[in-house]
Amino acid sequence: MAGETEIRELTVELGERSYPIRIGTGLLERAGSLFEECGFPKKSPILLVADESVVGLYAGKLERSLKDAGYSVATAVVPSGEQSKSLAQFNDLITEALEAGLDRRSTVVALGGGVVGDLAGFVAAAYMRGVRFVQVPTTILAHDSSVGGKVAVNHKLAKNIIGAFHQPEFVLYDLNTLKSLPPREIRSGFAEVVKHGLIWDAEFTSWCDRNSDKLLALDDEALGHALYEGCRVKSIVVSRDERENDLRAILNLGHTIGHALEAVGSYNQLLHGEAISIGMVGAARLAAKFGYGEELASETERLLRKFELPVRIPAGYDTDAIMSAMQHDKKFTEGAMVFVVPKRIGEVEIRGDVQAAWVRDIVEQLKGETG
Repeated sequence: MAGETEIRELTVELGERSYPIRIGTGLLERAGSLFEECGFPKKSPILLVADESVVGLYAGKLERSLKDAGYSVATAVVPSGEQSKSLAQFNDLITEALEAGLDRRSTVVALGGGVVGDLAGFVAAAYMRGVRFVQVPTTILAHDSSVGGKVAVNHKLAKNIIGAFHQPEFVLYDLNTLKSLPPREIRSGFAEVVKHGLIWDAEFTSWCDRNSDKLLALDDEALGHALYEGCRVKSIVVSRDERENDLRAILNLGHTIGHALEAVGSYNQLLHGEAISIGMVGAARLAAKFGYGEELASETERLLRKFELPVRIPAGYDTDAIMSAMQHDKKFTEGAMVFVVPKRIGEVEIRGDVQAAWVRDIVEQLKGETG
């Protein structure tokens, strides 16, 4: 890639805890000066938590930039995959933080995708009852998880059930890091991009539809715009409802079924975006139960197919296991099934009156159909 693209910046408005999101190319090399601008203390060590798949590619650049600016950095490497979001891995990172001498003014930096961001963020939230945290996402999917301060690890029965709200000091999104992603990870990441359009912005959804080829090819300008718009939607929602009391729950479109599919697959069969893609098709089919247009399901499915995402539950997934996993999900409240249901492209609502029989029927449909 020649040169640097425009740096796009927006702010998550949370009063005194507001923070910027910077999106552009070549930002890893500028990290040291950005840390200085934000007033990070140089006497307190930094713990850089890096996914093993990117540590050899990007950790050195980030370390050099921080060290050249006068920071002390210790790096901890985390195995790739959802299995790393565990209490065992959390405990290992607390040990690394102690051995590195982190104090109350230290910072934990997450370099990687959503798994590392969630895990490192939970470490930052818990270590000495909370230290500073910076997100440096290296996947498309993480444009969603890196914004908003939800950090967590998984339990064998439920995803993200052990966690906290801990906002980062800033999000540094270097588009150069996305060039090394495997094709499957690229496709998976666009599920959350599309989701942000589906819940909030019909015009952005249409733009994604028109520009799917450019996005899949990681065109710099198209990618920068898509990630900016996705982060913009997420930041608006988080600014209005930080702790998911009401509005923020709309970000869970597709996640009720999606999280259940991840759990039933032991977090190693479907990628997160793939599971959410299937879940969004299920939610769109559920919309017809409330009198919304049946074309919502076909339009949602058509758009997801353009990004080469799965829209059917893989063979071999047990319906009873899927339904059971949904009951362990945080969105299962007081015995009722809570779903985010689309009303039209760009608008959704939260329904607490979803009948389990409807959901079971849709799961069966998505298992029984091909495509």
